[in-house]
Amino acid sequence: MKREDLNDMLWFLAVAEERSFTKAAAKLGTSQSTISHTIKKLEARMGLRLLTRTTRSVSPTEAGERLIRSLAPRITELESEIDELMEIRDKPSGTVRITLSDHALESVVWPKVRAVLKDYPDIRLELITDNGFRNIVEDRFDAGVRLGESIDKDMIAVRIGPDWRLVAVASPDYLASRPAPQTPQDLVSHDCINHRQSRSGGLYVWEFAKGKRELRVRVDGQLTFNTSYAMIDAAVSGYGIAYVPEDIAAREIASGHLVRVLDDWSPAFPGYYLYYPSRKQNSPAFKVVVEALRQT
Repeated sequence: MKREDLNDMLWFLAVAEERSFTKAAAKLGTSQSTISHTIKKLEARMGLRLLTRTTRSVSPTEAGERLIRSLAPRITELESEIDELMEIRDKPSGTVRITLSDHALESVVWPKVRAVLKDYPDIRLELITDNGFRNIVEDRFDAGVRLGESIDKDMIAVRIGPDWRLVAVASPDYLASRPAPQTPQDLVSHDCINHRQSRSGGLYVWEFAKGKRELRVRVDGQLTFNTSYAMIDAAVSGYGIAYVPEDIAAREIASGHLVRVLDDWSPAFPGYYLYYPSRKQNSPAFKVVVEALRQT
């Protein structure tokens, strides 16, 4: 492969990752016209169309997706090798990219890393919120954060947070208008605030457990969000029952703006874990972040 081809493919990866010529150009420090011309030349040399272009978006074709799957792991390996060379410096440096949910960011990750980062000014940390599951290798993340029950077997998993649970909550005004549910099945006659899962696009099926009995309930209502924070606000405003992480609803519960229902049916989930490929050579900067997050 010619060096020119490799450079052009790196530009192609940038466009595919950003889904935009404009954003990729800004990231690479060049003009939109230059990067567009470069990709066209690459496609001409390969005899393949790599990107589908519309007036509003850019997305990889099937051939483009195959090229991404082939290139991304190799680029990651090269970046890892370069990061290892940085060990000769006095302080860890470089970029660490982590994908995680908004709840994991607010409740665990940001509180732990914000103080540590001041001691390592050469570390750049990207925390990308996405409530769906991402392929961290293909999407060029260094790590991701998930609940312990969701970690793939070929990944290294480091526990970073305690167990937590979801709780069903509603405002006193809402509960004054109808009887509170006594069992999860009673939710079908209530207005419930749904949570749409970002990656699959489906609605989260509420999971309950009591002793050895487990129930999954599909709920319905006027509102659907893809973030628990908006669900809490809607519940406080009287739009129905929300099923949200207990810790982020604690303030509204303590103030009386929200009331728990079905509390004895709310199960605990294994806490958050940081996960990353077992074959990856981790940079000093990544090791600093792992140690900052590790549950003690």
